[in-house]
Amino acid sequence: MAKQVYLVDAEKGEIGQRLDLFLQEKIKEKGLSRSRIASFIKEGHVLVNGQPRKPGYRLRAGERVEVDLAQLEPVESPPLKPQSMELKIYYQDDCLLVVEKPAGLMVHPAPRSREPTLIEGLIASFPELQNVGPPERPGIVHRLDKETSGLLVVARSLQAYRYLQRQFKERRVDKIYLGLVWGKIKEREGKINWPIGRYLGGGLRVSIKARKPRDALTFYEVMESLATPWGVLTLLAIKPITGRTHQIRVHLASAGHPVVGDPYYGRKEKAGCPRLFLHAHQLALTHPADNRRLEFTSPLPADLSDYLESLRQW
Repeated sequence: MAKQVYLVDAEKGEIGQRLDLFLQEKIKEKGLSRSRIASFIKEGHVLVNGQPRKPGYRLRAGERVEVDLAQLEPVESPPLKPQSMELKIYYQDDCLLVVEKPAGLMVHPAPRSREPTLIEGLIASFPELQNVGPPERPGIVHRLDKETSGLLVVARSLQAYRYLQRQFKERRVDKIYLGLVWGKIKEREGKINWPIGRYLGGGLRVSIKARKPRDALTFYEVMESLATPWGVLTLLAIKPITGRTHQIRVHLASAGHPVVGDPYYGRKEKAGCPRLFLHAHQLALTHPADNRRLEFTSPLPADLSDYLESLRQW
């Protein structure tokens, strides 16, 4: 495949833009992640005026950006392999499954990753899932972060898959998370309505300081405040209305109340917490076949409930 050349255009606001962001916009049809683009820039497959540059290089007017597109083809995710797992199933019928995802388990495979995933655990028991939706993440209509535990709905038929996708798009699926955050929150309840997107400074982080932020809305309610050796911690019931990547974690961190144990957006001090204290506690949705409203509740897992109880003893 021939190399592609782009010229930095002042009228398009490209002057001063980071090289990795510039390139991501130019070849967005390739579906490449920022980290993958950055790695190729570092490997010398992208030249600016004939010279290799760093991903964070700020472009100047009229500069020539040359890209070896043959080296920028997306990396395919590894094929799914059924994995025997003990998973807690809350509900199952011919249309859907409601399952509890353990913390530390990815929902579906990622490029260059060989870790077992939730969907591989599910297809070991429900092989028909492999015929529903994209082959790399069959049946998956929403996701939880790897570090987050809790309830997840998975489609078992193509009709249910499309119906559930539409429910999420129309924001008719209700989700409530339990999260422990740093600091005391005076208001009994509140909302955070800050658009978020990929962080301007680069990397995979999400931030309210983004080049192309998208609307994001999160409601919360204070459940309990705890005085601890590390300061006041607050237990929240959190209801995200939109479903942006890392939305809850970014919103709360930006509000000055990062989630305890968050390795990405939180404090270095973990307050003795075994992991990210965020759990998808409740899930309510409409059944694709008969329009019943289904509601599920998952209690805090033992590691988080034991930690919370230990805080109450102080």
